[in-house]
Amino acid sequence: MISIIIPVLNESKQIHACLEALQTLRSKGYEIIIVDGGSDDNTLDIAQPLADQTINSETGRARQMNAGADIANGDVLLFLHADTRLPENFIELFTPPETDECWGFFRVRLSGKQPLFRLIEACMNLRSSLTSIATGDQTLFVTKSLFQKVGGFDNIDLMEDIEICKRLQHTTKPVRLDAAVMTSSRRWENNGIMKTIFKMWLLRLLYFLGYSPARLVKLYD
Repeated sequence: MISIIIPVLNESKQIHACLEALQTLRSKGYEIIIVDGGSDDNTLDIAQPLADQTINSETGRARQMNAGADIANGDVLLFLHADTRLPENFIELFTPPETDECWGFFRVRLSGKQPLFRLIEACMNLRSSLTSIATGDQTLFVTKSLFQKVGGFDNIDLMEDIEICKRLQHTTKPVRLDAAVMTSSRRWENNGIMKTIFKMWLLRLLYFLGYSPARLVKLYD
C-alpha cells in the first residue's frame, strides 16, 4: 500500500480539487491521509468524505507530515502539498520500490503560463538533479522503513524537506522520476516573480550558512 500524506492549513479553496484528483488512486487501494495544522476554515469538513483518515496535529508542515506518517498503513509514504497535482498516469509511472530502503522525488512544473516559469522550473529540476536535494513541491516519497530509520522529518519551522534529503543521501541515492508534478505558482504570482526568486534563494543561502529555521520562517511569511 502507498499512503499519500497531505499537510493542510486553511486550504478550503484548494483541498477539494486536490482530493478529487486522487479518488482514482484511492479506489485502487491508495491511502489518503489529511493532517490539519489548526485550520479555522472548513478545510476538514471538505476533506473528510474524500480521505481515508483526517487528523489534527501541531501546526508546522514537518510536524504534520510526521503525524501522518505515524498512522500511515502504507509501505511507501508520499508527501503531497495541497496545491500540487500528481501526473495523470501516475499509476503507470510509479513503480513501488523493490527494496525497503528507497526514496526519491519528481520533476516539478509550475502552473503559471508565463515563459519565465519555464526557466524557473528548469533551474529547480537541474538543481535537484545535481544535488539530489528536492523541495516539498517535488513530492518526496520514501519507504516507511527508511523514513523511520532516519527519524522522520526534523521538527523545524522551515527547510524540513532539504534537511531530510541531506540525511537520506547518506543511506542510498534517490530515485529521480522524469514525470513532472504540477504545483501552483500562486506564491510567485501574488508576491512577484523576481521578488519570490530572490527570497527563496536568500532563505536557502542563509540556511546553508547556519541560520536557524525559526529565524528564517519569519522572512518566509
